[in-house]
Amino acid sequence: MAWTLTVTDLKQYTYCPRILYFTRCLPDVRPTTEKMAEGKRAQEEEQGREERRQLRTYGFSTGQRHFDVALCSGALGVSAVIDLVILRPDGQNAAIPVDYKLSTLAGEHFKLQLTCYGLLVEEEMALPVPYGFIYLMPERRPQKVPLLARDRARVRQALVEMRELIETETMPAATTRPARCVNCEFRRFCNDIF
Repeated sequence: MAWTLTVTDLKQYTYCPRILYFTRCLPDVRPTTEKMAEGKRAQEEEQGREERRQLRTYGFSTGQRHFDVALCSGALGVSAVIDLVILRPDGQNAAIPVDYKLSTLAGEHFKLQLTCYGLLVEEEMALPVPYGFIYLMPERRPQKVPLLARDRARVRQALVEMRELIETETMPAATTRPARCVNCEFRRFCNDIF
């Protein structure tokens, strides 16, 4: 495989395929927004809190925390940096990825991103990943997400579709959910939405 996708690409594609098109096929046009900077700041602050937080937040009494875990899958052609991976919680032979989000809802795009993290962890760390957590920062609470077989298959299918989109440089159809466009950094590029 000549190039690698990122798990963020998957999240963006699942939210709106045009975001992937703009970032991969027209990479020099991506604007930076205050919302992006705010998310990065909030994530850094959350990691500081996480280092002081007890694992019981996730329902565990023991486990090893690893922050900013960089992984790359040759099989999937995907790379990622995972916010947190908890290894062997309460003596389980498992790894649990945790993804911080500046959101009050764990949307489908976040769940598929977490599922892809699970696939990467399983391949690279050779540990099962039965579930993960999306940590909703505004509410300061984790939401447990089972990593189901159907979602793993959806991730693999989406990666195939994403590669095809990039290789053919085909702009996807407009979203059927225009409310998602309100805060999108590419809103001004999609003249057929509004």
